[in-house]
This record gives sequence, structure tokens and C-alpha cells, in this order.
Amino acid sequence: MSVTELRPRVGDSEKITINLGVVDLGQIDLLVQEGFYSNRTDLIRTAIRNQLGVHADVVKQTVVRKSLVLGLQTYTRQQLESFRAAGEKLQIQVVGLATIAADVSPELAAAVVESVTVLGAFHASNAVKAALAGRIQ
Repeated sequence: MSVTELRPRVGDSEKITINLGVVDLGQIDLLVQEGFYSNRTDLIRTAIRNQLGVHADVVKQTVVRKSLVLGLQTYTRQQLESFRAAGEKLQIQVVGLATIAADVSPELAAAVVESVTVLGAFHASNAVKAALAGRIQ
């Protein structure tokens, strides 16, 4: 396995910033120093995954109850054109990553997308995001 295989692909991760107290940070550094984790990020990711595992049933139930897409969802120009041709509106509701393809025009997005609710990350061109600004929650 090469080093490049270990790096997440674009869209597989998002950078976040957290503030920790110095005592918590010191304890993390101690665990890293003692070899329990390879670095701070490794410990934080592990802790987050453990908590997500603890609450997995709640997440699944909420996804079903709110009719959310869980994972990665890409909306193509062809899909949006189909919605427009059928006179239908699209409500984007994603837990994970929602992407509107780069070839989707702001006009097409504005004509079809009724609302955008994303818990995670929303990728679209700046022009599409501007066209949907009032609809993004």
C-alpha cells in the first residue's frame, strides 16, 4: 500500500477546528507520546467514531424519519433537467456530502432546487451556491 492510498480523496473528509482545554490537550499528547495513537488527529477521529457508534441507532432512525440521504449524493445536470421537464421541485436532504455537478448552471439549480439541508458538506460552484443562497439551511 502506498502513502497516497492512505490519504483521503477530495470529498472524503472535511477539515474542522475545535478548541480544547490545555489539560485535555496535554492528556491527548501523553497518549500519543505513549504510542496509543499515532497523532492527535488519530485520537480525535477514534473518539468521534466511537461516539457515532454509540448513537448509530438514533442516527439511523432519524435518517428514516426525516427522509434523509445518508452518505454521498451527487446531483447531475441530467437529473436536474429531468426534474425541470417534469415540473417537479427537488428538496436536497443529505447527511454526509451533497454535490451539485460543476456543469449545472445557476439558472437550472434555481429553477429546480426548492431547498437544501445538508448535515455535513455541500459542494457546488460559487454561482450555484449564490443562486440557492436563500434556500440553503
